[in-house]
Amino acid sequence: MTTTERPMPPLNADERTNMESWLDFYRTTLAMKCEGLTEEQLRTASVPPSPLTLLGLVQHMAEVERNWFRRVLTGEDVPAIHDPQADPAGRDGGFGLSDSITFETAQATWQDEIARARTNCTNRGLEDTSPFMGGEVSLRWIYTHMTAEYARHNGHADFIRERIDGATGV
Repeated sequence: MTTTERPMPPLNADERTNMESWLDFYRTTLAMKCEGLTEEQLRTASVPPSPLTLLGLVQHMAEVERNWFRRVLTGEDVPAIHDPQADPAGRDGGFGLSDSITFETAQATWQDEIARARTNCTNRGLEDTSPFMGGEVSLRWIYTHMTAEYARHNGHADFIRERIDGATGV
């Protein structure tokens, strides 16, 4: 079993380093919530009546990374990664599971989207903007939104994981 090291965000850094470090902290937290589980456990909706699974959360975050750092930030025209109709709860965004997608595949896709996000942000300032919903959205806003998105879903992951095998923390 691989044990992921989660870097502590620096306690005294410039704004950009601070924002990127916290986003990476929460990205790593989700990866850690999935460690050591079987494929079946990763597909288990363990907090009834919610159909959320750890695999679904990883798939969703790949979709979210793609949306904000590719579609919005760079204007790239990329399709959805996962079938928007696959979620029995009627949500879009990758939550639904398919027998043809393993956790290993979903995790690789998610990590690829994270790598693309980092590349797309490299030469942009926090104040740089992109068109969004009839206005402009800054990279600073996207970083803040993504940190909140991960923090929210990591809370879901905490409950799912605890119900699966009792693991808490991280």
